[in-house]
Amino acid sequence: MKDPYLLHMFNPTKNVSPFDVNMAYEAEYDGVIPYGEVTLDDIHTLTQDTIFSRGPKGLKRTGIFIGGRSFGMAIDMLNRAKAAMVPPFEVSVFADPSGAITTAAAMIASVEHWVKKKTGDSLEGKSIHIIGGTGPVGVCAGIIAAHCGAEVYLLSSRGLEVAQEFAEENNGKFGVTMTGGDGSSDESLGKMIQGADIVIGSAKAGLQVLSKAQLAKAENLIVAADANAVPPLGIEGIEVHDMGKELDFTPKKAVGIGALAMGNIKYKVHYRMFQMMRETDKPLYLDHDEAFKVAREYAAK
Repeated sequence: MKDPYLLHMFNPTKNVSPFDVNMAYEAEYDGVIPYGEVTLDDIHTLTQDTIFSRGPKGLKRTGIFIGGRSFGMAIDMLNRAKAAMVPPFEVSVFADPSGAITTAAAMIASVEHWVKKKTGDSLEGKSIHIIGGTGPVGVCAGIIAAHCGAEVYLLSSRGLEVAQEFAEENNGKFGVTMTGGDGSSDESLGKMIQGADIVIGSAKAGLQVLSKAQLAKAENLIVAADANAVPPLGIEGIEVHDMGKELDFTPKKAVGIGALAMGNIKYKVHYRMFQMMRETDKPLYLDHDEAFKVAREYAAK
């Protein structure tokens, strides 16, 4: 096959996610080449080996995907790959560690859509509490929401000090303002969310983090979103297929968004990002900002 569509997958962990490989083939890449245990220092050489081995037509049919488990590391690798390009030897790069970027983009786009639908407002000034906020999805969702003008709290089961460290590290790195919060007990979680406009559950799968009783005391709650699709669900009262279902046990009749409903948007965003790399005439660098732009389009449909 002359000038096939090739996708090189650089992964900091041992294995490349089968999900990402499947998605790449769904997007009609002819060849998907995985690389495991890639370090940040490896990116420059791997990128230049990628770009200097093909002619102009081949370069347009070449892409780099960055996976792994860490949001921050994936963005560092994307930036390192971008710096290694030597125009006109340049290819598109897409980062999405553990699907965190596309998941977070779908989550915040869905939340934004339902806040506007329910109140007519944007996320500007809204108080968003993210449970499991120090994980890759939580951190990425917080950064996206902060860029929308929201007041973001990253809640951690390891306590306030750990949460604040994560918030400050990412504030400096991404130019946002987020605050840590104590999510180490049911009591502290209940207190934290009482003033929240939006609650997001992005904690470990199979762990209930909020009960109906806790949500019933959240006087300002507009939207609650749960990223956990594994029983028991993360937020009691929200089913996996819910998209804007009224939670009649909450003071303001907040709406719930379930994991698989958001997952449907995430899937479309993930697929579309691979398509964009294939279709573009000029190199693209696809990160959380670009994923959110795409997710907004799907959330509004």
